[in-house]
Amino acid sequence: MLICCFNYIRCFLIAALLLISQHTLKAQIALVQHHIVLKKGIPLDLKVLKSYNISVAAEGMHRLRFLSKSPDGQLFATDMHSLADNKAGKIYLFEDWDSATKAFKTTTVFADGLHNPNQVMFYNDKGINYIYIAETDKLSRYIYHNGDKGLKGNGQVLARFPDRGLSYKYGGWHLTRSLAQHNGKIYVSVGSSCNACVEKKEDVRAMVLEMNPDGTGQKVYASGIRNAVAIKWAGNKLWGTCMGRDLLGADKPEDLFGTIEQGKNYGWPWYFQYQQKIYPDVAMMDSAKYQHIKVPAAPPLAYCGFKAHSAPLGFDQFTNFNDPLLKGNFLVALHGSTTVKRQRGNAVVLVAGKDKYVDIVSGFLVGTADKDRLGRPCDVMMNDVNSFYITDDKNGVLYYVWK
Repeated sequence: MLICCFNYIRCFLIAALLLISQHTLKAQIALVQHHIVLKKGIPLDLKVLKSYNISVAAEGMHRLRFLSKSPDGQLFATDMHSLADNKAGKIYLFEDWDSATKAFKTTTVFADGLHNPNQVMFYNDKGINYIYIAETDKLSRYIYHNGDKGLKGNGQVLARFPDRGLSYKYGGWHLTRSLAQHNGKIYVSVGSSCNACVEKKEDVRAMVLEMNPDGTGQKVYASGIRNAVAIKWAGNKLWGTCMGRDLLGADKPEDLFGTIEQGKNYGWPWYFQYQQKIYPDVAMMDSAKYQHIKVPAAPPLAYCGFKAHSAPLGFDQFTNFNDPLLKGNFLVALHGSTTVKRQRGNAVVLVAGKDKYVDIVSGFLVGTADKDRLGRPCDVMMNDVNSFYITDDKNGVLYYVWK
């Protein structure tokens, strides 16, 4: 009984300290409202960090996803179109920046007819620049020349991925494929085929893969990762965002942001994290006993746990940024719960420590009804020492934030 009381008090104190820490952090940051009206007539009152401004840099796209810059400094973004047609994806190139209006004058379709393109990446392999395209079913690359306005040649398919799962029509349960590069290697995140299950039919699921730039030498880098929607190297560490499983309630498990280390198993579907503690998934543990499955050891704790169903997607570390508040820290786009009334996510946040984060850009969600969700942040990318971009895949909008 004494041990139970001690554990209860310990959990209560941790929760109280986290709450105090969050309130202290929020008190240090002031947001200012900016009124924006999109071309489709949607009014937005976005709240942005004080002394910053926000503009619509480009609009008219569909499900605008992840951003990337080419070797010659051009800005690219993927567009997954819609769940009604998962092979109508595009890659956009934004051109002709207008410094007066803080917007791009030209939006060029660089490629189309793609299968849920979530991300592109540029990489120089043996002196040749390539654009890598991550689609649900494959990773391919094409030679890229400075100033190119579209794909050239037939390209190379470097790897194949499963594109089935719950609702095959839509490309599987987790249909995004994310990319990173480091020390001469390419990394690809492939999500699970389900919410919580034992993957038996497909080997390449719920993991991050490592391979050579030409697709050879493919191997598992880390496993037990339900769906790392974004991965990125910062320094010598691979960081990733990951959404916890559904159907365990409104508050558990937390969605996560942290490092992904080689050879480690991160616990899905056997464990989940809540307030810097790892818990067993009871239903899956019972299933393991019934099926005589050997369960891996409990996973390491992630650096930051977001409220359940916040849906962290793209992120960036603001290295060498001028503003000392953001400099060196991570900004993460919280896409938000599919159940709007939960009031989770729908903002770009600054991660300031373990389980410490605060809104930097908000105002995309104004109420508890579906009609009250006016936008969904997907990716955030530092542009230069004073500005950054945000994508909104609900409205197909690219925002520019500057100081």
